[in-house]
Amino acid sequence: MSFVFKIFEHCYNSIREGKLIEKENSRDKEYHFQDWFKSRLEELKSNFDEPSRNSYPDFRMVGDALGFELKGLQYPGRITNYDSNSQVPTGLHNGRTVFYVFGRYPKEPLNPKKYPVHDLIICHGNFINSDHEYIHKNKSVKGFGSYGDIMIRDRKMYVAPTPYALTEGTENQITLVVPVGLVAPAGFRAIGELVRVETGKLIVGYEFDLIANEIKAKKIDNPNSGLEHRFVAYRVSSDKGPRVSLKSENE
Repeated sequence: MSFVFKIFEHCYNSIREGKLIEKENSRDKEYHFQDWFKSRLEELKSNFDEPSRNSYPDFRMVGDALGFELKGLQYPGRITNYDSNSQVPTGLHNGRTVFYVFGRYPKEPLNPKKYPVHDLIICHGNFINSDHEYIHKNKSVKGFGSYGDIMIRDRKMYVAPTPYALTEGTENQITLVVPVGLVAPAGFRAIGELVRVETGKLIVGYEFDLIANEIKAKKIDNPNSGLEHRFVAYRVSSDKGPRVSLKSENE
């Protein structure tokens, strides 16, 4: 697990040294930030499986049960949430601990193909969602339409809050968020403890009325209601940025 501190520190140094995101072609906007992170892993001579469009997480480390899911965001732009296609956020997947890497870069590049990293957050997936039991599956139902030969496919998209939306003191900064039990090595300083509390109700299903175009959630009591999940925000010791705290629910 100490590798997450190593890659975070290397990303911090790379941003401070002005290493830019380089857009090589017209692929999806997230890929050029993914390529930037890949270069950081390669500079550390880390072994990882090459990412592909359908892989999760994007980077799966070899020899270490650790993975990194990348989320590139334009600045200014959407910051409160992000779309997670076909995979609910989680801190554990197929035996791997998953960290999410959120990086923002300007809408307008320095030149047509190069962008600076505006700010960065690497956070444990449990900070976004601590449930490890849910398994995503796409299902379908046949028989729709006037002739009964159209299939409706249930292909879920999850819209999750970003750590920028959940916290104060992370915009324009370079921040690492890890579970409270993960001890930082020398060269890091704690800049805030973050406590997320499990909700009272869980959604376990939903129904969609095709006539009324309404969706209704099916909820049950959460057996872990009120359970606290504690995290610590870190920065490198030389970084004098502000402290980090959770935003209030009313913001």
